[in-house]
Amino acid sequence: MSALVIIPTYNERENAEAIIRAVFALPEPFHILIVDDGSPDGTARIVRDLQADAFNGCLHLLERSGKLGLGTAYIAGFRWGLERGYEHFFEMDADFSHNPEDLMRLIAKCRDEGADVAVGSRYCREGRVANWPLDRIILSYGASLYTRFILWMPVADPTAGFICYRRKVLETIDLGNIRFIGYAFQIEMKFAAYSLGFKVKEVPITFKDREKGQSKMSLHIIREAMLGVIQIRWRGLVGGYGKG
Repeated sequence: MSALVIIPTYNERENAEAIIRAVFALPEPFHILIVDDGSPDGTARIVRDLQADAFNGCLHLLERSGKLGLGTAYIAGFRWGLERGYEHFFEMDADFSHNPEDLMRLIAKCRDEGADVAVGSRYCREGRVANWPLDRIILSYGASLYTRFILWMPVADPTAGFICYRRKVLETIDLGNIRFIGYAFQIEMKFAAYSLGFKVKEVPITFKDREKGQSKMSLHIIREAMLGVIQIRWRGLVGGYGKG
């Protein structure tokens, strides 16, 4: 049990089976943990059916009572996987905005090239986005520049959500001290790893907007992330993110 792909879901019945089958079609023996926040559209039922049908032992489901936030979903997934001995942990969206084939490049960056955290990056050299309107590109790229300016963290895409962590990173970070539950969570986790001295490296990806289902992005989420950067910087100065 080397690698665990954690996929949070809320109303992803249109994508759930396809993303699961795409990951299991890869040559690496990934396991998948779906963290479902009480999807009323039956996403969890689809996963349970797949568990019984074909993927028992490799496909796992953690059901929660409602929408508790992206960050808490990943933290729950990290804790679940740490208890079960996994060595590499992935964050990935369910909607194919992250290409499952890029999981192979992320794990290679950690396992073979010395990274402790591998970030699937839209904004490093050769990274790009596809099918995005211009205003969203400007907003997203501007948020990344702003975050880099405040945190002094050498990551071109600090808001990215396609990531591989080595086990020792998650064992060292005090996960109970990660405060944000929205998209600022992505920034805070990278900054925590970087501030603790871990090697954060980027892998260029093409980020493609979802084709099925409804986006969870909103101006409120962007605003939370931007205000959160200041708090993350302050917490890094006064308290830090390590255990003890």
